[in-house]
Amino acid sequence: MRVIGLAGWSGAGKTTLVTRVLPLLKAQGLQVSVIKHAHHDFDVDVPGKDSWRHREAGAEEVLVSSGRRWALMHELRGAREPRLPELLAKLSAVDLVIVEGYRSDPHRRIEVHRAANAKPLMFPDDPGIVGIVADVTVATTLPTAWLDDIPAVATMLRRSAIGLEDVLALNAAEI
Repeated sequence: MRVIGLAGWSGAGKTTLVTRVLPLLKAQGLQVSVIKHAHHDFDVDVPGKDSWRHREAGAEEVLVSSGRRWALMHELRGAREPRLPELLAKLSAVDLVIVEGYRSDPHRRIEVHRAANAKPLMFPDDPGIVGIVADVTVATTLPTAWLDDIPAVATMLRRSAIGLEDVLALNAAEI
């Protein structure tokens, strides 16, 4: 498994970029998974449904399965949020994992920058950023791609990704 992250301010278009590049990566024959960090309380369950009621009643984990998909929900119940290596270990083996968020975890990231956000670039201060995807020209020696050039973005993601073992080694060095 190879891993690459996307970083950027809220509203930069990270999720939109992932949804646009995924079909191309799949067409190139890659199996791709995504880890997305949510900053606030979120729910993938529907209040009132059985699985929601099980969690609300105190279940540590609820696994819901059907003929089309399965989902595992794990309640932290006050425990610390898992770090990226712990989450990567929970994934099935794929060719590429795209990580959206987890800026504080050491892994390689491509910055997604949108000028309309009026936010500064992160890359001068973030040594984990190894490329930039933007809707403006950025003066840098890092690889760059236009936000709408999906083939170039896919190439950058593939070239910038590093092996899972390398991500785990980076994280172990930080602990």
